[in-house]
Amino acid sequence: MASNLTDHLRALPDDALAALLSRRPDLLTPAPADLSALAARAQSRVSVARALDGLDLFTLEILDACRLTRAPEEPHATSVWAVLEAVAGTVPEALVRAAVTRLRDLLMVYGTDTALHVQGGVDEVCPPYPAGLGRPAALLDHAAGELADDPAGLRRALLAAPPAGRAVLDRLAAGPPVGTVAPDAIADPASTVGELVTRHLLVAVGEDTVELPREVAAALRRDSLLGPLHPAEPAGSGASRPPKTINSAGTGQVMEVVRHAGDILAALDEEPAPVLRTGGMGVRDLRRLARAAGIAEGDAAVIIEVAAAASLLGEAESGGELRFVPTIGYDRWVGGPVAQRWITLARAWMVMNRQPALVGTRTAAAKAASTGGPAMRVSTDRAVNVLAPEVERTGAARLRGAVLGILADMPPGATPGTDEVLEVLHWRSPRRSPWKPSSQDAAAADPVRWILIEAAQLGLTGLGGLTGYGRLAVEEVFAAAVRDADDDPLGLSRPDAVNGSRAVAAVDKLLPPPVDHFLVQADLTVVVPGPPEPELAAELDVVADHESAGAASVYRITPDSVRRALDSGYSAGDLQGLFARRSRTPVPQALTYLIDDVARRHGGLRLGSAGCYLRSEDTALVTELAADRRLAALGLRVVAPTVLVSPYQVNRVLNELRAAGHAPVAEDGTGLTLARRRVLRAAPRRSTLAVPAFADGAHNLTPPRLAGAVEALRRGDAAARSARRAPVTVRAASADAATATQAHTQAMAVLQQAIRDRAQVWVGYVDSHGATASRLLRPVSIGAGYLRAEDERTETLHTFALHRITAAVVDG
Repeated sequence: MASNLTDHLRALPDDALAALLSRRPDLLTPAPADLSALAARAQSRVSVARALDGLDLFTLEILDACRLTRAPEEPHATSVWAVLEAVAGTVPEALVRAAVTRLRDLLMVYGTDTALHVQGGVDEVCPPYPAGLGRPAALLDHAAGELADDPAGLRRALLAAPPAGRAVLDRLAAGPPVGTVAPDAIADPASTVGELVTRHLLVAVGEDTVELPREVAAALRRDSLLGPLHPAEPAGSGASRPPKTINSAGTGQVMEVVRHAGDILAALDEEPAPVLRTGGMGVRDLRRLARAAGIAEGDAAVIIEVAAAASLLGEAESGGELRFVPTIGYDRWVGGPVAQRWITLARAWMVMNRQPALVGTRTAAAKAASTGGPAMRVSTDRAVNVLAPEVERTGAARLRGAVLGILADMPPGATPGTDEVLEVLHWRSPRRSPWKPSSQDAAAADPVRWILIEAAQLGLTGLGGLTGYGRLAVEEVFAAAVRDADDDPLGLSRPDAVNGSRAVAAVDKLLPPPVDHFLVQADLTVVVPGPPEPELAAELDVVADHESAGAASVYRITPDSVRRALDSGYSAGDLQGLFARRSRTPVPQALTYLIDDVARRHGGLRLGSAGCYLRSEDTALVTELAADRRLAALGLRVVAPTVLVSPYQVNRVLNELRAAGHAPVAEDGTGLTLARRRVLRAAPRRSTLAVPAFADGAHNLTPPRLAGAVEALRRGDAAARSARRAPVTVRAASADAATATQAHTQAMAVLQQAIRDRAQVWVGYVDSHGATASRLLRPVSIGAGYLRAEDERTETLHTFALHRITAAVVDG
């Protein structure tokens, strides 16, 4: 079988072989040495499973038809006509042939229409019962085989089956064809199963297992041997809303998620959260951040995971332990427009290999949710924390891309339900999406439901439908997933790039324009009629308390907020001027009185702080330092005869003093000398982004790379073929020229014919040292007593004296 596939690959033209490698790029990792190695890899379980995972339900059904219709005398061969006969006209012939073409393109089947071979690896990874049918009756039981050979008798036996037995047969005919019962039921002819076994409609294949023969199932299915086929993608319910309404709902959520992300990152900036020993952030810190943003803990977990994937949240060492703090990129992000801030979050969510909905579940339940299997009891069962390693899922980006691809393929305004998305997902990739909407295990479909919920939270969808700007964002990420690195060496088209994004431009058009003013009301509330400009938002965060958000944000001015503004450097006159300048309504007299009253009492008791202190028992040295003009920039101030203070931190003062020729050392609060350490800054958290995996089937093989791979395979194949031993006639002639079995004249005739046919020939000859040898060559010319021939393995031209040639045999 492997040799047949190797011969098939060898016969393919270069463009067809390159197309195969493009569709199955895993075949080139690592690079195979020759076509034989490529054929072996193409039939491996892992590679075949990966290729089948991307096929739709109908193509897999046609593959089952190919497996079912294989001839008994040649187990791996069938024909297109046999497949069409198995379909029995229930599906147009063009659709069947198109499915066979897809299978050929992936090398699941190969050969001509009359001799179509199913490659060996398919049976290893596919279910043992194609189309849910059991084995032929003759292979299971002799008596059952005789009944199957008599169609009329088989029909009578089925008609005579009792209603309970017929229900069992119909259940097994729908697949799978095996069932497990109590051992006593098989041996008891009075039981339902025992009676069916006695009538040879079922065959016992074990002490407690029965199997329905293929012929019995075919008679029960009547219309088609393959059962119900699904040539078309499931049609949705057609529910829809006006695209404008969907965009409006999504735009409101865009502003919300950007604001919530800003609140959470600002809270972490003010009070960093420690990193747990097991990884991730603690539950109490998650609750604190959720309260700061005014959202549920689950929603806060999603935003935190997305912010980390977007490199807005990282880990830094502080006080001897790691803490979660905003990264350097946060400062640039928080000052940008709302649309650009949103696209950064949305793209990070689409391509990250994280499943935030697992936060809060138990580790065993989280593992079951990711695999669709039952929960397992493990000794380390514990709650999953946000940013913990357990939240990472290898296939999260691929599944997210598949769900968003379904929404993007629907017409604008469509609002499919979760069950509709599950149906389409199951049809497009049933091997990757084994769950169905009607499945009893509803938890198996939770990852898809979580994706839809998170998409709504991020504003990609609104009222159940994909927004217009969300469609553009998905298209941009799909395009980035299939773009080769050679086309974008500087990374200008990475998914996190926002310049030139059509999605950003679309969101900008939908968002209300930022405002630079507010309305002060008599009850000391401040209403901002739209999204505030960054400068106005920064001022309001200082002078007022935020109460509610939406199309119009509401703030309240209190004595504490005025005191906070005075503490930050505002004077009473500055605050009066700020409200007079920004307010479009007259400033209430109560606000003026409040500002004056708080300012009058503000500063009655004064405190101060120092960045560091300097102490020395040498009072003369202290006086010298205070008077040294070279150290004037440090702002040194004498607070005691032996103590100086500076508003700057220890590292700067230490460096300045050493530059001035002094030899200071740092100490802690107990007077112990501290070793100088480098100050660490927060770095972006290392997150797993799977941009290529987002677009199913995406790869980075450009035409030049494919052409080079094909050339290397051809060359390696030629070398492998040349490495074979010469025919016995050539080796016998080369071993002893005097007793050569082939006359010299006959060898010349073979060589001349090979020149005309451009065929390869095994040539035996005696070299200049008298040793005998043989080579596989392609003769080019004969003249002047010499043979000129090309060795395709080394791509060199050799010259042989004709009188030294002992034999010539055509390869093949």
